Amino acid sequence: MADSTIYVLDRNYLAITFLISLLIQSLAFLISYTLQFDKITDFSGGSNFFILALLTLLFGQNFEARNVIVSLAVLLWSIRLAGFLLLRVLKRGKDDRFDEMRSNFFRFGAFWVFQLFWVWVVSLPVTVLNSPNISSASEELSQVDFKLGSDWVGLIFWVLGFLIESLADLQKYRFKSDPNSKKDRLPVCRIGVWKISRHPNYFGEILLWWGIWLMAIGSARNPGIPESTRSLLYGTVISPIFITILLLFLSGLPTAEKPVQESIFIKSYKAKRSNSQDQQNGQGQPSNQSVNPQFGENAKNDDGGERVYSGVQKASDLGEGKAEGQVWKDYKDYLDQTSILLPIPQSIYRKIPTSIKSTVLLDWPIYRFDENSERAQHLINQINDEIN
Repeated sequence: MADSTIYVLDRNYLAITFLISLLIQSLAFLISYTLQFDKITDFSGGSNFFILALLTLLFGQNFEARNVIVSLAVLLWSIRLAGFLLLRVLKRGKDDRFDEMRSNFFRFGAFWVFQLFWVWVVSLPVTVLNSPNISSASEELSQVDFKLGSDWVGLIFWVLGFLIESLADLQKYRFKSDPNSKKDRLPVCRIGVWKISRHPNYFGEILLWWGIWLMAIGSARNPGIPESTRSLLYGTVISPIFITILLLFLSGLPTAEKPVQESIFIKSYKAKRSNSQDQQNGQGQPSNQSVNPQFGENAKNDDGGERVYSGVQKASDLGEGKAEGQVWKDYKDYLDQTSILLPIPQSIYRKIPTSIKSTVLLDWPIYRFDENSERAQHLINQINDEIN
């Protein structure tokens, strides 16, 4: 039987996939920079994944179950992601992340360079799996059927991750689109899968890419492939590792946790300080009294028992000023009773010792805003100066 595999530049498709990604991201950057809009920034990333998975599958001409399943996994994920992100930015009109860099050629370009490497690196499992070094070795006697333990674990990981991420994006989109959500003082979605994780979308993303890698590496057992390609296929573990590091330490949790906590702390303190000032002016109390919203002791009920977070009081229940001043207290309850990443029911998570939450369950100090820190005191002093 004639070999119908298409060979392009190298037998692992590393060069051609990089060049294709470079072309896509360069064109998208030039269009976005010239027109100064954000309509295709995220869409170009998701569609780039789709193009690489489809082209390598067609070039490699290996349509075994493993190649088809892994390629379809990437194709389905990329279609959903690109479509969702395009719909979201079309509704918003722009992406606020780029407001400070959109007009700067080099700063804006740096985003596209990073996106280029993100797509190329994370696509490596499907790229290498579909490459000639593996497809040309997949003869009838050396095929590795899709029935290994790692295959089924990987498939389960991908299905769960895909469903969780899809639900999380949909539920948060509906929450943000609901006018009633603006009445909720806490700027966080707490419905559906968001009840059991503060960032279920990140969890799903990490889980599904580990699943893709686990399904792809089964071909490493093929005795017909070169040893260098076998090592390369195992080495594509850099894909899920990159995603995990990205979301845990770079653009994921670090930007979604501490900055939000700090903004809520500021909002709450300003409200309490203003409310206190109003009361002082009305009751003739000293006007230089300082208020510091430390809520450590307030995490208890009047009877001394642990207070269970059951939602945020409405402004109409407390009066607007008092309600706004309650935000930081409510938000700390939310943080203490909702897992930062791993989906865990609140009824279970709230009973877990803090030492376990802040280590094994990833709610590390790097994600927490410390209200007793020098930074917090500096913010308090600034607010006091503004009000006084």
